[in-house]
Amino acid sequence: MSDRSTIRLALLAGATSLVLAAAPAMAQAQTADAPAAGTEQPEGLADIVVTATRRETNLQKTPISISVLSTEALQDRHVQSLFNLADGTVPSLRVATFEARQSALTIGIRGIVPYDQNQTARDGGVGVYIDGVALGKTQGLNAALFDIERIEVLKGPQGTLFGRNTEGGALSLVTRAPTGEFGGRINGGVGNYGSRSVDAHLDLPAFHDVALKLDGVYQHQDPTVDNPLTGSTGWNYYDRKGGRVAARWKPIDGFTADFAYDYAKDENTPQFSQLISYNPNNYAVGTFNNGALQLNGVNCGGTITTAQAAAGRPVCIAPKAPLVGVHPNRQRVADVGVPQQPSVDITHGVSSNLKYTAAPWLELRSITAWRGVSTDQWDNSGGPERSSFAPFVPNTANPAAINTTGTFSRYSLSFLRQHQFSQEFQAVGSVPQFDYVVGAYYFTERATEYAATPLTNQWNADGTAYTIRSPIPGNASAITGANSGYQQYDPSCNNTLAATVPQFANSCQFITRASQATDHNYSLFGNLTFTPDALGDVVHVTLGGRWTKDKRHGTLYVVNNRADLVVAGQVSPFGFSNSVSRFDPMINVALDATQDIHLYAKYATGFRAGGANDRSLQFNAFGPESVKSYEVGAKMDFWNHKARLNLAGYIMDRSNTQFDFDYFDTNGASPTNGSHIEQTTNAGDSKIRGVEADLTVAPVQGLTLTASYAYTYWRAPSAVNPLTPGAPAQQLYIVYTPKNAASGSIDYALPIGGGDATLRLHLDGNYSSSQYSFQLEPTKTDAAFIMNGRIAIADIAVSDHNKVTFAVWSRNLLDHTYIYRRSSANSAPVLNYGANGQLVSTSYGGILGDYANFNPPRTWGVEASVKF
Repeated sequence: MSDRSTIRLALLAGATSLVLAAAPAMAQAQTADAPAAGTEQPEGLADIVVTATRRETNLQKTPISISVLSTEALQDRHVQSLFNLADGTVPSLRVATFEARQSALTIGIRGIVPYDQNQTARDGGVGVYIDGVALGKTQGLNAALFDIERIEVLKGPQGTLFGRNTEGGALSLVTRAPTGEFGGRINGGVGNYGSRSVDAHLDLPAFHDVALKLDGVYQHQDPTVDNPLTGSTGWNYYDRKGGRVAARWKPIDGFTADFAYDYAKDENTPQFSQLISYNPNNYAVGTFNNGALQLNGVNCGGTITTAQAAAGRPVCIAPKAPLVGVHPNRQRVADVGVPQQPSVDITHGVSSNLKYTAAPWLELRSITAWRGVSTDQWDNSGGPERSSFAPFVPNTANPAAINTTGTFSRYSLSFLRQHQFSQEFQAVGSVPQFDYVVGAYYFTERATEYAATPLTNQWNADGTAYTIRSPIPGNASAITGANSGYQQYDPSCNNTLAATVPQFANSCQFITRASQATDHNYSLFGNLTFTPDALGDVVHVTLGGRWTKDKRHGTLYVVNNRADLVVAGQVSPFGFSNSVSRFDPMINVALDATQDIHLYAKYATGFRAGGANDRSLQFNAFGPESVKSYEVGAKMDFWNHKARLNLAGYIMDRSNTQFDFDYFDTNGASPTNGSHIEQTTNAGDSKIRGVEADLTVAPVQGLTLTASYAYTYWRAPSAVNPLTPGAPAQQLYIVYTPKNAASGSIDYALPIGGGDATLRLHLDGNYSSSQYSFQLEPTKTDAAFIMNGRIAIADIAVSDHNKVTFAVWSRNLLDHTYIYRRSSANSAPVLNYGANGQLVSTSYGGILGDYANFNPPRTWGVEASVKF
């Protein structure tokens, strides 16, 4: 036995638990004369290259848990935007809409899932990167994907190399670089719901050491739920378009400069929020008698004090408007039409990525980027189904007149502008026994937003009809058809800010909130991997760390048009400022047990920056949260490289967890009536535990089978809602994190016709158990199982250089219907507590039922592509 084999056996004895887990694979260990890394094994699985460690490495030899979606995998699943990954393609990756809107996405990994980071001064817990450039905001994330080479899902804290806001992991999108050779492809397709898409990609020949690549994308889908209001758009509509120009300059050996500019416009409407139950607690339903809600002739309902309850006042709720139906299954047409126009997200940016090999042991890199995003949000997703305004209240003074309090349908309007600049320097290289990455990073962003939430509809006296209101407070005139939610100055507008503050003098916009925030982030980082010769080059010890200085400040200068914030004609805003300086370490010990079995143990920390909640009444600030993660894993190839099994187990302890407490103000006399009020606090500690497994098998030529599984256990703290002082502590929940999630696929490629033409078959299935979708509600969503499929005749040669492909695809092939977001906020009474914690009264005024968002219905289409 060789000395190296002896060393391996000795080290294996010290890692017994991992070796036992890998024992079945060790029996199939590869011999010494196996193909080298980076080559494709005959009739086996090809090696996968990733850049998770800021250098190109083999996935199987990279000691962290990673899932990779290739160009082919994205094509087979018909993934056109990140929201398409919400079906559970990667079990540990969770993607959902923020609220119901498609204009911003919630992205989580391993139970680190933000509830509401869709603000000027907040961040998510999973970093999203495009070609190494971090995206500061979630708005615009659902834009059409350009020519993506692969998507890497890095699981667990990536605080060392990727920085703050990667405590759950990172989602890294890598685009296809210019080749310098003439070629390209055009893809086009049509499908149901009026869908159509075209994308074109053109590589131009290199000229004076410069290679250019042009990408263009267009995607469209009509609403899947229609809006009865003439002139208004339905729900789950999108129209996306964009372009990208990339250039690669290689003037000398060892130097590469990549430049890119992209622009994307995404017009979309939210998913539909529909009523799925009514009065689930079976309270008595009262009737109106001369304006009073009564039960058997006795006044009832509304807010009942403890004294009234003791005296026997009966409990009842207001009747549901007759036009509002209960729909436990997905609707095709809404019951009530509401004003709605598509939200418009525009993302654009320019970047330069420079690499210079200064010496055989040193490569210098620079990544410079400026990016911007603008969102004009028009979200009227629920009509009467999503608010407590659906129970109508008749006009007591004149029963025949339009009811002045029966307003409903919250039009959530937001106008956000953000721009960011980032600069990163890296030095990457290798010397005998050492691999290293060191660098420095700077990031700054400024975000501004103003928002309003007018109620667009109004019931008639008996709830059998409705009118469309003017969104301008103080303007009682009703208008017909769709409205924009904002209108220019009108003399009848009673707007204190417009009348007294110069910056609002030319508008009559009732602004629920307006805020601005600026962030500056500085960091130094490094990773050093030591592979000692004395241990036979089979042990790799990586030490890493990142020092971060993060400073953020901002102001909330409009809060529900409050006149008391105006002093001497100027706004007296609420402000916040916070700063954190911290060091995040990482240690990773990896062992090459055999040539095909790689084991590792990792400890790492990460954090999500603090900020302030601009939905609060005073811009309440909160501090950063942090994670400590312990992970062990095994990556194994066996059966002559025809099978691959990767395992990971982890423990994560999260401190100072950021939780959002909220309420929806339904008090007609309140200055915040119709507003969604939030406050974020560092509520306590959360514990997350999990196991992940990924299996890929290629049993015969052309057939590939995959299976992935993620088990996630979590425990969140209890805390007192700061918006309801005196109330007891309530249990908090981690959203969009199923305990069990799994996915699998079958891919088969059969050569036909004797040339390069291939019949390709793809089928995948994705399962997730029920989960919570609100941090304060114990209500769970449905379990889900979604299948996608594609059949293609690929690469049919029509000339020496041109090939065509024809395909049929379907997403949600079985048309499975499930609820991915559910709220019971309007199903239960609101308990009001006094300062000493005693129950003062119980309000039954807002009881309606649960509302929910369903997953998109089955979509299908045909497409053709030409390569040249």
